[in-house]
Amino acid sequence: MLRVAILGAGYFARFHVDAWRRTAHAQPIGIADPDQGKASATGLPPYPSLARLLEGTRPDILDIVTPPPTHAAAIDAAIAAGVQTIICQKPFCTDLQEAETVTAQAEATGTTLIIHENFRFQPWYRAMRDAIQQGHIGDLHQITFRLRTGDGQGPDAYLDRQPYFQTMPRLLVQETAVHWLDTFRFLMGAEATSVTADLRRMNPVIAGEDAAHILLSYPGGRRALFDGNRLLDHAAENHRLTLGEALVEGTGGTLSLTGDGAVTLRQFASRDTQTILPAKDWRGFAGDCVTALNSHVVAALRGTAELENTAAQYLPIRRLEDAVYTASETGQRIRLDPQGAPA
Repeated sequence: MLRVAILGAGYFARFHVDAWRRTAHAQPIGIADPDQGKASATGLPPYPSLARLLEGTRPDILDIVTPPPTHAAAIDAAIAAGVQTIICQKPFCTDLQEAETVTAQAEATGTTLIIHENFRFQPWYRAMRDAIQQGHIGDLHQITFRLRTGDGQGPDAYLDRQPYFQTMPRLLVQETAVHWLDTFRFLMGAEATSVTADLRRMNPVIAGEDAAHILLSYPGGRRALFDGNRLLDHAAENHRLTLGEALVEGTGGTLSLTGDGAVTLRQFASRDTQTILPAKDWRGFAGDCVTALNSHVVAALRGTAELENTAAQYLPIRRLEDAVYTASETGQRIRLDPQGAPA
C-alpha cells in the first residue's frame, strides 16, 4: 500500500482526495494547507505546512495540488525529505527555466517526478486512441477541438469557482489549452513540428486571454486545431465534463466527441454512426480522469505499466506552451525541434 500525502486543499484538491481514496494499492494519509479549516474538511489528517506534513507522514508519494509559484520549493523540500515519487499539478512551475531546473534536480537524485496532466486519461481520449491504433479511421489527418466552457462572461466570470482566473496574465493557454497540447500529442503519437496562434482577450474584466485559435503541425502533413472561447458554450448538461467537442478525422472515417462524453465512429462515405463509447454518469472530475491518472502512476510504481507523463516527458509541452504565446505575439509560424523548442 503506497502512502500518499497531499499538498494543497483548494478547489481542485477535492478531486485528488476522492480519487486517492478510490485508487487501489494507495492510501491518502494527510494533507497540508495554511487554511486548516479547508484541510480538515477533506477528512484527512490536517497539517499546517509541507514541512510538518512530510515529517508527520513520511509518504511514498507527495501529490502537489497548489499553484505554480509553489511548485519548485515544494519539489525541492520533498526531494530533501527523501520522497521517492512526486506528482505535480499543471501548469508546471512559474516558467520554463524553473521547470527545467527542478526536472534536472529530480533526475540527478533519482526522484520520480510526474506531471498531473490528466486529460489524456479521460475515457473518451483513451477510446479515440484505441480506435486510431486499431485502424478504424485509416490514416489520421486532422484533430479539431472546440473549447466552449461558457463560464467567462460578465464581471463575475470565474469568481464562484476559481477567482484567480481573473488576474492570471496568461489564462486560456497556460491554464486550459495546455491540456490539448498534450492530448493532441497523445493522439498523434508525435511532437508538434510547428505552431501558429491567435490569442485574444474577449472579457475586459480579466487580465489574460480567454479565446484562441492554435494550429499545430505534425509529421506527415497532419494538423491539430484548438479553437477555444470561454465565453461561448456547447450542447451539454455539464459543460465541465468534456469542456467542448472534438473531431478526429482520417482517410477511413471520423471520430466525434460530444458534450456528454460519448464517442461515435462514422466510416468514410457513410452517414451512419457507431457508438464506441456511450455517455454515462462519471464519478469524479471529467470522466474520472484523476483516478485514472492515479491508477496509472500506481501501476507504474508496481511495475505493471510504463509512465507516460514524467517531468522530462512533459517538458516539450511546457516549451510548446511558450511557443504558442510567442507565435501569437509575433504573428509568425514557430518551427519546433523534437523537444518543443524553437528550431
